Amino acid sequence: MNYKIKKIDSREEWTNFEQKYAPHTFLHTWEWGLAQEELGYKIFRLGIYQAEQLKGIAFIYKIRAKRGSFLFCPHGPLINYQEKNIFNELINYIKKLAKQEKVDFIRISPLLKDSQDNQNIFKNLGFKNAPIHMHPEIAWILDIEADSNQLLRAMKKRTRYSINKAQRDEVKIIKTKNLDYIDEFYNLYQQTADRQDFVPFSKEYIQKEFKIFSFQNKAMIFFAYYQDILIATAVIIFANNSGFYHHGASIRKFAQVPAAELLQWEAILEAKARGLKLYNFWGIAPADKKKHPWLGLSRFKMGFGGWAEKYVHAQDLILRPKYFINYLIESIRRIKRGY
Repeated sequence: MNYKIKKIDSREEWTNFEQKYAPHTFLHTWEWGLAQEELGYKIFRLGIYQAEQLKGIAFIYKIRAKRGSFLFCPHGPLINYQEKNIFNELINYIKKLAKQEKVDFIRISPLLKDSQDNQNIFKNLGFKNAPIHMHPEIAWILDIEADSNQLLRAMKKRTRYSINKAQRDEVKIIKTKNLDYIDEFYNLYQQTADRQDFVPFSKEYIQKEFKIFSFQNKAMIFFAYYQDILIATAVIIFANNSGFYHHGASIRKFAQVPAAELLQWEAILEAKARGLKLYNFWGIAPADKKKHPWLGLSRFKMGFGGWAEKYVHAQDLILRPKYFINYLIESIRRIKRGY
């Protein structure tokens, strides 16, 4: 069957398809595209049509760096990979687009469950495993349709105890979509990055992202205070029938006060109040990586109950020799970070 690929300019058309597809991600939302555009990236919203019927969408943006430039599709494309030739047609289109944009490679982080068959979809088109992941490839997801008491009973004993203790300790949770609170969030976020030795997103990045999502009532910042001192915070995105734990930060002071557990519980209750079905804790460490830097955070997330969903590793299609400079630099970064 013949497919036609063209850019989508209609927010309604894009959003209607995405919401019916209901992917376990917010990286293909219209708002995510707006955020990347505001940050200076060139974006492409592609629709895959068959006989004028929209069969799939692919959000792509251009990343330029000294080590190499590329077109990137985060947690997509949103298509039925079982439909013969749809992915092939899309890749042929993106290759032409990549030539026009003069990039060195194409990178796709598919929201496709990891299996040999799904890996072969990419391998058969000449893709190879990227040296790093760009977005979570193992997500921890919780079904929140049960009532609150059932959700509490299904948690690990330690997590349930921590929520109750934080309440007894009179931890105060405040939630807001007011952009004026970004400074308060970012101060704690920067402290966390310094302590845990990771590269934080810029304040501009978080500010623009939050502004766009919160304007559509799709983002909130949660703050946890103990004795009027901010000790934990998180940015939560609400999209595609899920709440997503996107950014988080905390301080070590008052480590005996489990504010982060209560904060996440309040975020789950907010998602339930919005009528959403899932709460997505975002990335966790692979089970076989016992020294992974996310190990402690992963245990924290898993304490709430739920399941892991593993996706095919990020895939690269090499277009120019300069790719191998990028490959080397990213490989070194991965090793240094312990991933």
